[in-house]
Amino acid sequence: MTRFLFTLALLASLAGCATPDKPVRGALYDFGPGPATPPPVTQQTLLPLVLAEINASAAFDGSAVLYRLGYADAHQLRPYAQARWSAPPAQLIRQRLREQLARERTVLDLGESAALARNGGGMPRVLRIELEEFSHFFDSPSQSWGLLRLRATLMENTPAGEKLLAQRSLVIRRPAPTADAPGGVRALAASTDAAADEIGQWLLQAR
Repeated sequence: MTRFLFTLALLASLAGCATPDKPVRGALYDFGPGPATPPPVTQQTLLPLVLAEINASAAFDGSAVLYRLGYADAHQLRPYAQARWSAPPAQLIRQRLREQLARERTVLDLGESAALARNGGGMPRVLRIELEEFSHFFDSPSQSWGLLRLRATLMENTPAGEKLLAQRSLVIRRPAPTADAPGGVRALAASTDAAADEIGQWLLQAR
């Protein structure tokens, strides 16, 4: 009986060792909830604006949180193993930019602008954004930044097609509080907020 019980215990132990561990689920990040208060209605005085979908290079078209080691090889993009964006960065940036611009004006999609034109409302200006860089950049193992580089183009709709009104390139970086994925995410969110503020001010000057 003792030998039988020992055999059962040994088989149970082996079965437990053979059972694979549950896979570790990576952390999912976005830019946070945004402003806690709605935009004041009295400030909705500017002309409507169409915000086109943001174009991004293939490197930034996925959901990986990327970083660069500037002190080792700045040309190599590396993904954090256990950190991902909840959506491609271009979508998250567009969402935050739209939230910021909507505090001062009506912001439309391309489809909504076409419906506005059919109803006699005219064609509003179009803001196009190209995302060129979006990474957690390390100057050293202990110092890093959220690095955002983009190009903003303001177009006017005319009977002959879109006409260039203004264009601006932005390079924004904000310090990362920690040298890891959560620190990089916070720095990139701060860089995006700063870029949205700058674009908003630029649009006021371009009107």
